[in-house]
Amino acid sequence: MDILVLYYSHSGHTLAMARQVARGIESVPGCQARLRTVPAVHDERRDSAARQPESGPPWVENDDLAECAGLVMGSPTRFGNMAAALKYFLDGTGSEWFSGTLAGKPAGVFTSTSTLHGGQESTLLSMMIPLLHHGMLMVGIPFTEPELNLTRSGGTPYGASHLAGHDGSRELDEDEARLCRVLGRRVAETARRLAG
Repeated sequence: MDILVLYYSHSGHTLAMARQVARGIESVPGCQARLRTVPAVHDERRDSAARQPESGPPWVENDDLAECAGLVMGSPTRFGNMAAALKYFLDGTGSEWFSGTLAGKPAGVFTSTSTLHGGQESTLLSMMIPLLHHGMLMVGIPFTEPELNLTRSGGTPYGASHLAGHDGSRELDEDEARLCRVLGRRVAETARRLAG
């Protein structure tokens, strides 16, 4: 059972979170993570989209949406919202919306910010909106997870989050990494339960 981990990362922090989410998914028997990314949006996007990245996960394809049993989506914060690259991809999923490709599948979200009050929760909520329009079932992180009460940086009930610091030098701490794994595990477990 594939769970799609779809992310955009500019400085590597969201990618680090995606890898922790993937670990959580793969801790569930019978589930595997399918790591995918999106190209940056710029004037030459059509050219860059034709070539796969030289390293790291490949670009996401619309078939990845059809083939997944669940989705965990991550983005850095851009003014309290998801990054344009991820939004650009989602804006092109009208046929999947129309056909109900994602309807009834579980989903979770994660983000990284440079400041503690940089819009973690609003970014997570902004990513939920298109997923809800697709009919996905949102999975959060309950306060029964001890790290949610202990963290001094990232972590919300809406999804996993990370504080990278104003200069981007702060790596994931153990609480943040664990909450990423918890989110991945919870989405995978939900997908298994829904599959019967």
